[in-house]
Amino acid sequence: MIQFVKQLTNDQSRRLKGYERRVARINDLEQTIQALSDDEMRTYTDTLKQRIADGAKVDDIAEEGFALVREAAVRVLGMRHYDVQLIGGFALLEGNISEMPTGEGKTLVAALPSYVKALEGKGVHVITVNEYLATRDANQIGQIHDFLGLTVGLNVPEMEPDAKREAYQADITYGVGTEFGFDYLRDHLVGAPEERVQRPFHFAIIDEVDSILIDEAKTPLIIAQKDRSHIRLKALAQRVVTEFDEADYEVDLESKSTAFTESGILKIEDMFAIDNLFSAEHQVLYHYLVQALRANVLFELDVDYIVKEDKIELIDLFTGRIMEGRSLSEGLHQALEAKEGVTITEENKTTAEITIQHYFRMYPLIGGMTGTAQTSRQEFLKTYNMDVVQVPTNRPRLREDHPDRIFMTIEQKYAAVTEKVVALHETGRPVLIGTTSIAQSEAISKHLSKKRIKHEVLNAKTVTQEADIIAEAGQYGKVTIATNMAGRGTDIMLDAKSKEAGGLFVVGTERHESQRVDNQLRGRSGRQGDPGATQFFVSLEDEIVKRYAIQKLERIEKKLKPDAHGEVPAKEAADIIEYAQTTIEGIGVSIRDYLFKLDDVLNEQRNIVYTIRDQAVNADADAIKKNVLGMMRLAIENSIDMHVTDELVPEEWPIDELKADLRYLTMREPVWSDAVADTFELKAELKGFTDDIIATAETRLEGDEVVHFVKESLLRALDMKWTDHLTMMSGLKEGIGLRSYAQEDPGRQFGKEGLEIFEQTYVNIARDVTMEVCQLDRYFAAPVEEEA
Repeated sequence: MIQFVKQLTNDQSRRLKGYERRVARINDLEQTIQALSDDEMRTYTDTLKQRIADGAKVDDIAEEGFALVREAAVRVLGMRHYDVQLIGGFALLEGNISEMPTGEGKTLVAALPSYVKALEGKGVHVITVNEYLATRDANQIGQIHDFLGLTVGLNVPEMEPDAKREAYQADITYGVGTEFGFDYLRDHLVGAPEERVQRPFHFAIIDEVDSILIDEAKTPLIIAQKDRSHIRLKALAQRVVTEFDEADYEVDLESKSTAFTESGILKIEDMFAIDNLFSAEHQVLYHYLVQALRANVLFELDVDYIVKEDKIELIDLFTGRIMEGRSLSEGLHQALEAKEGVTITEENKTTAEITIQHYFRMYPLIGGMTGTAQTSRQEFLKTYNMDVVQVPTNRPRLREDHPDRIFMTIEQKYAAVTEKVVALHETGRPVLIGTTSIAQSEAISKHLSKKRIKHEVLNAKTVTQEADIIAEAGQYGKVTIATNMAGRGTDIMLDAKSKEAGGLFVVGTERHESQRVDNQLRGRSGRQGDPGATQFFVSLEDEIVKRYAIQKLERIEKKLKPDAHGEVPAKEAADIIEYAQTTIEGIGVSIRDYLFKLDDVLNEQRNIVYTIRDQAVNADADAIKKNVLGMMRLAIENSIDMHVTDELVPEEWPIDELKADLRYLTMREPVWSDAVADTFELKAELKGFTDDIIATAETRLEGDEVVHFVKESLLRALDMKWTDHLTMMSGLKEGIGLRSYAQEDPGRQFGKEGLEIFEQTYVNIARDVTMEVCQLDRYFAAPVEEEA
């Protein structure tokens, strides 16, 4: 470990020295660039574009480009990049992560590599975590790009396709990360090339990269169609589950999973008068009962979701924000609706999906920015091939991070937090209290109200005021309660009196599952050399301890000697918190790695389907003909293989079923002699039948009208069967984790069974296409044969 740290330090040092040499050359250019007029600076942009077009590499012109951007920022915004910001820009340009503490100006840093890479004319995407930040950055930093002659676009939800298309055609496009992923999926549901909005991927810069590429990595982006089936069954499942007691189910808090016990299963079978809950005919009932159980046991109101205007709104546990437009799939969202007694909505049936991990891996190059990436360096390297560069701060950090205070109970913890805030407030020192849930923020608020401490509460219920509340949190005498990462991306500015009082004091009320989120909270204080302090108040009743360190706590609980206020001074208590956090982070990495491997299987399948679909949408007649003829041969040969196997003697062949299926597929009567003695001879005789059908189809696949018809048939088959396929793969993934109990590798089994499902899906697509092509004469006049 020590050797690894030394190597890491040496690598960082060498890299930073290289960047510093480049920064020195940029500084040497400064007077020359300052002497240029505004028009001459825009002409310089054209010159750099031409040099790249003539064969120069981006790295060859990067220093001049950075110098231009720095001068443009001075003229347009009155802001000059610090040398350390130039260093951050080079790290991004190389496809790495610039780790820069809060307040070091990451937004301005992004202007540097985005400008230089945009000179290649292939488009640059600047990704943010929410619409507010995307709009802010496009309007502010976009002025620099506009001044230098580049175009700027904004991509946010609810835009019309034409507006999106224009945004993507810009040199630099700002937007919300998930929206770029959804646009990719929507582009693979279109029927014509002009309906697409994106162009080929080139370069992306991701702000708050840890939040987007790691925290959101487990949640796939899904486009779905509505399905109203089983609404009454969902309500019934909720009524059934509410009659259960704890002996009827078991819960694994560590993996957040639940299952019925034998007594629960017997109770269900008795209620519905059925013999076997697990038989195929009761599969739908079992599925919705499980979802109802999950909704009641694993999801907590005002922690995982809120109820707003007769709707369930999901909460992002890492940011504390409402996840706009997001819903749980497979009927789980409807189970929550039934639990809370709101209107049960239509269930979503997935038509397209992709994970954040696989979406961003399609970019040839990505760079990222955050204040906290080093603790996840290995994961970034392994998954995205991005290294972490720790950029020096512009000014020395003055923030003081106090040791945690640990209490036996949650109420004792809240009392201590309240006492601390009262004492700080008396001095006028601004206080930011970070919480991990809405429920916790409201509990703290009640304690402060009893002490008549005026304060602001920022959580998913007050998100519209987010930026304003956070921006003012550094003012003298202010007390602000905020869930986790609320306001992330907005600087907290101190006024003069606040600085004199000691700067912002950040109080954490619970350790988060991720150390990075704790570090982000700490980073709200002490920006740009400001004074500040942080301290976490935790309890041994906190959720993280109950879920991940309960056994360790039980072993040493008797040794702990709390004082009159319930505070535990023992080192062992601190070890429990650290153990719980280390455990969950390890589990998180394992889960993301596990899901990534599972999604790799689906990603390969998606690439095959999307490639065929893209060729059809592009109206590539040769590709359409090649794909369709290949599918027809596959469908016919598969039909023969399904009915006739080497295990059966000719007398046992289901001849009538085979003939009926071939007629159904091809509209032709298959013929073979009665003398065939084995499958080899039968297939040999049917080869002529197959070849004749393929040859006939080949002659029919001519002319724009026929090709267009076949293209539409192919797209329809692809979309319908792919939707069914995603449902089957989701079911397989849901149950595959149980295979580990049977000494099977779940990942390997998922790949094996997923391949079998995909092969059958592809055959089903081929069968649909074959039937359409073999019936072309029903839609179009048969071609007239010319006389010899």
